Amino acid sequence: MAPLRVLCIHGYRQNGSSFREKTGALRKLLKKHVELVYMSAPHSVQQASSEAPDNGPGPGPGGDEGSRGWWFSDVQARSFSAQQQCEESLGLDDSVAAVREAVRVQGPFDGILGFSQGAAFVAMLCSLQEHKLEPDFSFHFAILVAGFPSACKEHQQFYNPPLQIPSLHVFGLEDRVIPDCMSRELLPSFQDPQVLTHPGGHFVPAASAHRQAYQDFFKRFQ
Repeated sequence: MAPLRVLCIHGYRQNGSSFREKTGALRKLLKKHVELVYMSAPHSVQQASSEAPDNGPGPGPGGDEGSRGWWFSDVQARSFSAQQQCEESLGLDDSVAAVREAVRVQGPFDGILGFSQGAAFVAMLCSLQEHKLEPDFSFHFAILVAGFPSACKEHQQFYNPPLQIPSLHVFGLEDRVIPDCMSRELLPSFQDPQVLTHPGGHFVPAASAHRQAYQDFFKRFQ
């Protein structure tokens, strides 16, 4: 049986290489069953001490790509905060185009996985797919780790009505970057969302205790 191919969407101020490093335990947990494929966001992010990174514990972004982001909530400063209320954002269209290109070049993919800002972005991509606005997208499922609904007013179009795509929502009860209450706010945007909570913080959990939950979810698509 061929493994499921999953496109992985990193968090803010990460890149494809650093996210691959940080999900090594997940790749090991799912080996033979799932192939994780990584890409980087198109936007470079300037380092700013006030911004909370999506990196969680461990070293920062790896490789030559540096810090990347999928969109900016502060158009002037070209920065992002999950809590920042804004009328409009910067860069989302370019990021959708980058995913479109990744699907054409590296696809097809069975599903899509996102972390933090990447998970918020995955919800938007699923909405675009469901409304038939992106004919190249054909994801059968979505995994959203430490996701949240965007606080940007122009993004509210993505959250109504509930998305039919099967989804697994993963979040840590001790997450200080994206508190679990923010991740729970995304659940009503999906029809019958599956939930996996863990006692930790801002990272993709991959302990043996989580294997069954992941496998039960993936089994539906194999």
